[in-house]
Order: sequence, then structure tokens, then C-alpha cells
Amino acid sequence: MKEDESRVVRLARPVKNGLLHLLFSRFPVILILLALQFFLILGIYGFLAELTGYATAVQTLFIIVSVIYLFNNEMDSSAKLTWLFLIALVPIPAAVMLAFTQTNIGNRELKKRVEQNIEATKDAIRQPEGVLEAVEAEGDGTEDLAAFLNTTGCFPVYDDSKASYYPSGEEMFEAMLAELQGAENFIYLEYFIIQEGYMWGRILDILAEKAAAGLDVRVLYDGMCEMFQIPAGYWKLLEKKGIKAAPFAPIMPVFSSHYNYRDHRKILVIDGKTAFTGGVNLADEYINRTSRFGYWKDCGVMLKGRAAESFTLMFVQQWNSSVKETMELPDFDRIFEPPAPLDMLPSAGPNEGYTLPYCDSPLDGCKVGESVYIDMLYRATDHVYIMTPYLILDGELMTAIKYAARRGVDVRIILPGIPDKKAAFALAKSHYRTLTDAGVKIYEFTPGFVHAKVVVSDNKKAVVGTINLDYRSLYHHFECAAYIFKAPCIRDIENDFRATLERCAPVTDETIKNEKFGYRLGGLILKFFAPLM
Repeated sequence: MKEDESRVVRLARPVKNGLLHLLFSRFPVILILLALQFFLILGIYGFLAELTGYATAVQTLFIIVSVIYLFNNEMDSSAKLTWLFLIALVPIPAAVMLAFTQTNIGNRELKKRVEQNIEATKDAIRQPEGVLEAVEAEGDGTEDLAAFLNTTGCFPVYDDSKASYYPSGEEMFEAMLAELQGAENFIYLEYFIIQEGYMWGRILDILAEKAAAGLDVRVLYDGMCEMFQIPAGYWKLLEKKGIKAAPFAPIMPVFSSHYNYRDHRKILVIDGKTAFTGGVNLADEYINRTSRFGYWKDCGVMLKGRAAESFTLMFVQQWNSSVKETMELPDFDRIFEPPAPLDMLPSAGPNEGYTLPYCDSPLDGCKVGESVYIDMLYRATDHVYIMTPYLILDGELMTAIKYAARRGVDVRIILPGIPDKKAAFALAKSHYRTLTDAGVKIYEFTPGFVHAKVVVSDNKKAVVGTINLDYRSLYHHFECAAYIFKAPCIRDIENDFRATLERCAPVTDETIKNEKFGYRLGGLILKFFAPLM
């Protein structure tokens, strides 16, 4: 262990978890400035209420306008109920907050950049000839899903790429290191969390070496990292190593709905030929080098072949939305010119299956991640197996899950046995009775925390990516995933689910009746606010 630790590259002093880190980071300053702005707004409201002398009339007006707006808005019905509850409780503050979130104050520039980048690259990758026709011949509706996804971006279906599934962060990490060592042209990383330690240190060592050798190495991380995991301005430390880096949506001491949209993606692209995605962030808990919530169960997938170009495009779009510099998309025709880089892979075609990488933006008004899950649930004929860390469902997803179970599909869901967030766990438990009454089987992973985001059905379809079954992922985060159809690795995903099931405790009528009072009460109360969490 000591020998391994000596190889770790650190660019900053170790960040300590807990109260001391919060006190000596940017967090207190930002919190104080945000609080001052909040109290200033309350003060203005109080002054106006006193000045007019018509507080009741003003409140009534705010209520009427807000209710009319909500009834004509396309937001989820559960979110509407939450806002109606808040408006009934505190009319004017809730109405002001509703207006604040809906007008995207401080967020319009990001939305504009994202939309421009997506529009500019809608035809950046060509759909390989004959693949859609082959998918349609399978008669399973995957071509319909592809058509839907391509209305929101550029998402070809591939039949010449090999998908490899990794049932743990440890296994995926070893594969990432091996592929990074072989990089020849560029390395792009986009991650929700980066934290200095053994995992990031080993990767950073290779990145610095490759950057020194002249490769284009870029790192994009979510700006929230600079609040809790790494020091502010960490990108400057990376640039000293020759690595281009940037934070996405860094936190500033100004009220803005901009901060609500986080980059939750996990993408590693090497030379445009290899791509990784899944639940694994770049921190030691994801490979069980440290333990916070028992054993950390995660997973991921590696794609080799032209499917990697889709993840390359996702990275370029997000990079160009985060920095002023315009990054050009690699020339994929040159990357894949003969001799083909897939010489060592099994022959392409239906035996290798199909891969459809895709991403989701919270700014386009289209719930891509949820729509893919719902499509799988409605088309399933035998079973749907789900692993997710969070289960905070809106009405549409709840209906789809219950409908699948009630028409005889074997629906099973694995959740953590040791949660990382007790509030989220309480909300998940609030769904147990409704789901089990519909025939859904729920299990809790007793050794620890499940962070895997996997849906697999009928031994032929799977989604592996970053998309949780909660409002944050489905409504507010930038996400990504790989939809895999009739590929050999589907068997590995199904086997991993069954193996994980053996380490789980089933949720039964008895366990629901004997649930801790705190979780039951917490679930009842928090359900009011779930769409805002």
C-alpha cells in the first residue's frame, strides 16, 4: 500500500472532509453573500407590503397569477403540486422563487451556448449506412428510440463497436489505466467529481506524462467540486502540468438558477476510438480504497470502435459551452481510415449487437434519460432489472414501472442498504408500498451503497450510464449513457445483477410495516418537496 501511495501525484494540499474543510473553503463566504441577498429580497417585500397597506390583496394577486401559470406550464404534475403547496403556505416568497426558477435568471447565457453547440454539431457524425435498416429488421422498436434521440442531438446507432461491461469500480479503473497508457493523440475527461487521492493520482500521472509527450489532454469537471473536493482554481494547477482544464458552472456568490444544472456526466475518451462511461467518478471511494458507506457497488462500460465518436462529440459540446475557446471536433474519418482500428475485434454486424450512445441536457425541455427508461419498461416482455442509488419518481416513471409489473413483467429494483443521503433514502422508501402492491420486487444491498445506474431487460437491452432514477438526474443534470442492444455484454450485465441480488435483502410487507419511524415520517414530509430536491 505504501509503495502504491508513493506513486500518487498531488497538485494541492489534501482536502479534509468535514466541518473544518467547509469553514476554510469558499463555502462560508458564498453562503454569507447568498444569505445577504435573500434577506435583502425579504426586506424589500416587507417594505412594499407596509407601503401599500394592501398585503392581503397583493398576496391574493400573487396566488392567482402563480396558479394560472402553473396550470398552463408543462412541468411534471408532482412539481406543480409542490409549488402549489408552497404558494399556499408562503404566497409571495414562493411566487417570487417560482418566477426566479422559471425565468432562468443568470442561466440564459449557458442555455444559449449549449443550444448553439448542439445545433452546430447536429450533423457532425454520420449514421453508418445500413445499420438503422438492420435494427428495424429486428422488430423491437429500437429504431423508434433512435429516431426520438436524434430529434434532440446527433446520436447514431453503431454495429461495429464492442461493449465491455465492468461490474465494479475497481475493474473499470484497471481497464482505464491500461487504455490511457496506450493513448496516442488525445485524452478527454469529463467528470462530476474529481478528488485527489490514489485513483485520481494514478490517472493524473499518466495524463501529465501524455501531455508532456504532446498529446491534447483536457479535463472538464463540475464546478461544485471546488466547493467540496478540490481547491478553487484547480484548473490552473492542471494547466501547469500541460493539461487543459476547466470547471463547468463554477459556484459564484450571486443568486442564479445556473447552479441548479450540474454536469453529472462521467466520460473518458481516448483517441476517439475508446470511451468509458458509467457511475464511476474519479475518487477513491468509487474503487473501495476508502469506505464511507460500506462496500461501494458501481459499474461502467467501455466502448471500442466508432461508438466512441459520440462520446467525443458530447465532450466537445460541453467543453465549448464551458470555455471561451472554440474546440474543433476531431476528423473521425481520418481516425478510422484503413487499416481499421477494429482489426483485433470480432467481426462487426448483428452478432456484435448495436450501441447507441446518447446524452441529456436539462435545458432543452426534453426528458431524454427518463424517456429511454420508460421506453424500455413499456416494451419489456419478460423482465426489467434496475440498479439505482436513488428512487425519487415522478408520475410518468411511477406509472411505467407499475404498468410493466401489472402486465406480468418481472420488475426488480436494487437499492442501497447503506445510504449516502438519508433524506433520499427516506423518499425511496416512501415508494415501497405503492410499488410492491403493483408486483414490483425491491431489494436493498446489505454490504453497502449501490451507485450503479443500470437498466437491463429481456436479455437483449441495457442502459449503462450516469442517469439515476430521481428528479436531479432526470430534470436538472447533464447526463450520458450507452444504450446497448443484442450485444454479448448484455449477458454480463444480467449476471452481475443476479450476483448482486444474492447480497441483498428483499423488501417485504413485514419490513415495510417495521420501517424506522424516522424514515416513514421523513418520506411523508419530504415527498412534498421531492421535485425540488
